[in-house]
Amino acid sequence: MRKSKIPEDRLLPYEIICAATEGDPDAMAEVLRHFDGYISYQATRIFYDEYGRSYRGVDAELKQRIQDKLAARIMERFSLE
Repeated sequence: MRKSKIPEDRLLPYEIICAATEGDPDAMAEVLRHFDGYISYQATRIFYDEYGRSYRGVDAELKQRIQDKLAARIMERFSLE
């Protein structure tokens, strides 16, 4: 088995993953919290103000959609076998 380059203290515990796949809301919240930075990065886009100036920000609606999709996929399709 290949060793992961990610330090072990930064990985989600197996028990949390198992509980999330079984529908435990606290475990699902922990999974979403674990991936929050990555999800925020993916939901970042360019916004324009009324003067035409651009700035980057997290699109809250897009972030929520990504979180909902992740939670649904964990519940529906994630297999631990």
